[in-house]
Amino acid sequence: MKKLIHTLGVTAALLLGSVFAASAETQLKLAHAAPETDLQQTMSLYFKEQVEARSKGAIKVTIFPQGQLGNDAQMIDGARSGIIDIVISGLNNFTGLVPQAGVFELPFMFPNRNVAYKVLDGEIGKGISAQFEQYGLKVLGYPENGYRNITNNRGPIHKPEDLKGLQMRVNNSRALNDMFALLGANPQQIPVAELYTALETGVVDAQDHPVGIVVSFKFNEVQKYLSLTQHAYSPLAMVMNDRKLKSLKPEEQAILVEVAKDAIARQREMNVAKEEKMIAQLEGEGMKVNRDVDSAAFQKAVRPVWEGFIKANGDTLVNQIVDAAK
Repeated sequence: MKKLIHTLGVTAALLLGSVFAASAETQLKLAHAAPETDLQQTMSLYFKEQVEARSKGAIKVTIFPQGQLGNDAQMIDGARSGIIDIVISGLNNFTGLVPQAGVFELPFMFPNRNVAYKVLDGEIGKGISAQFEQYGLKVLGYPENGYRNITNNRGPIHKPEDLKGLQMRVNNSRALNDMFALLGANPQQIPVAELYTALETGVVDAQDHPVGIVVSFKFNEVQKYLSLTQHAYSPLAMVMNDRKLKSLKPEEQAILVEVAKDAIARQREMNVAKEEKMIAQLEGEGMKVNRDVDSAAFQKAVRPVWEGFIKANGDTLVNQIVDAAK
C-alpha cells in the first residue's frame, strides 16, 4: 500500500510538473489573410521557426493563415483586445486608426523599393509606428506586398484614360479610392476574400494588387489582362498586442523584435527575387501582360490625390519622403 501511495505521489508530481512546464511556455497566435502559398505564410513560418529556436522553446507560435481568425478588420480588433497576439495585414487597414500612415499609400510616392525601405525602416516609419501604441499595438515592422498593378477583362491599361468606366475593386485605402475615382473608374470596396467571386461573376471587372497576390489568390483565372502600372507601393504592417509584448521577459521581447526584423528582410528579398518569375508564370498560364504604361501621365493625373492628403494631414510627411528619395 505504501509503495502504491508513493507511486501515485510520484506520478501526480510528474503530471503537476508537466502542467507547470506547459504553462511556463508563452503561446502566441499569429494571423494573416493570405493563402498558405503566399510569401506572408512563408515569412510567418520562418518567424515561428526562429522564435521557437532562439527562445529554446519558451515561446511557441501558432499560425492562422487565410483569414481563419476573421477578416483584416476583425484580426486587427483581435490584436488590439489581445485575442490575437500578432497580425500581418495591409497598412491600409490601419489608416482608420492612424490616418497619417496613409502617406505610404499615396500613388507613386515611392520611386523604387530602396526608397520605400529607407523611409519605412527609418525615422519617418518609426514616427508613424509610434502612433500605433495608443491603440494597444506595437509595430514589429513593415513587410512587403509589392507594387500594385491593375488587372481587368477589358484590355491593357496604357494611359490614365484607359481606366474610364471600369468597375474597379479597391481596398479601403482612401488614396486609392480617390485615385481611381479621379481617373474615371467606378471604385467599389470588396474584401479580398470575396474578390475572386466578384471578378468571376462580373460584379467588378478590374482590381489592383501586387503580382504575388494575383498569383496566390489565382486572380488570373478570372482576369485576362495585367498592366504593370506600379502605381503604388503596398506595404504590410506586422503588429503585436503591446500589452502582451511588454508582459514578456526583456530577452524574449528582444527575440521577437529581432526575428521580426530578420523575417521581414528575408521576405522582401524573396518578393523581389520571385516577381519576374511570377509574371512569367502568369503569362504562361494565358494572361496578357502589358509593360507599356505611360507612368509620367499617370503621375501627373493623380497629383490631386496627394493634395487631398496634404489638406487633411499637412505636408510634413510628404515633403520628408520626397526629400528621402533625392
